[in-house]
Amino acid sequence: MTQIKAVIFDWAGTLVDFGSFAPMGVFVKCFEEFGIKASIEQARAPMGLPKWNHIRTMMDDVAIAAQWQAKYGQAPTDADVDKIYEIFVPMNEKVAADYADLVPGALETIDWLRARGIKIGSTTGYTRSIMEHVLPVVKKQGFEPDNLICADDLAEGRPGPLGMYQSFVDLAVYPPSAVIKVDDTVPGLKEGVAAGCITVGLALSGNFVGKTPEELAALSEGEIASLREAATVLLKEGGADYVIDTVADLSALIETL
Repeated sequence: MTQIKAVIFDWAGTLVDFGSFAPMGVFVKCFEEFGIKASIEQARAPMGLPKWNHIRTMMDDVAIAAQWQAKYGQAPTDADVDKIYEIFVPMNEKVAADYADLVPGALETIDWLRARGIKIGSTTGYTRSIMEHVLPVVKKQGFEPDNLICADDLAEGRPGPLGMYQSFVDLAVYPPSAVIKVDDTVPGLKEGVAAGCITVGLALSGNFVGKTPEELAALSEGEIASLREAATVLLKEGGADYVIDTVADLSALIETL
């Protein structure tokens, strides 16, 4: 096995919040506050970006921008993004903890990594204030990461590599080829690619499928295979070197590297 020194995980859709649901309703509700109708699909599209950038990307969506133009007489500006962001963060702080259950198999994977001396880092598109609500819930379930880099910790977030670079320093690990980045979103995978890491995409637990474990269990094998295939294509196009269903499958993958 290649000497893997650290695994840097994403959070929502990766370690917690199977299906990545916490931010979705908040984005939709925030836009409603301004008289703009946004769909769950539009809210999911930029997932993985820092939340300010996520809102900016949503406002650049043709349909949303047209609504804004019609209602306010101009295209949405960065100042308008600021207004929505100011509402979004406290809303997301309130709901994020409700979606902080660890993904099935996550704790077992963490234990497997720690037993082999592999460090556990993490980056997220969430702000530090949002993660302050998530961390205590996760700690009660038996998990604490060795480091955490939030979207507002550094001058630049995903898809740039700065969060990964800071993780290398925090964890005292190098070279990048000895580090795995695990994520369910394209910006999060690109973060790993930009830093020179091995990248692993998650097909079934993440944003592209967007279903709970119970919803997946109700589907046929053929339906699940179709969802897996579609997500795998998007993750591979986004920079994933490997694609697995959930973090529960990571140890088996590492053993093959």
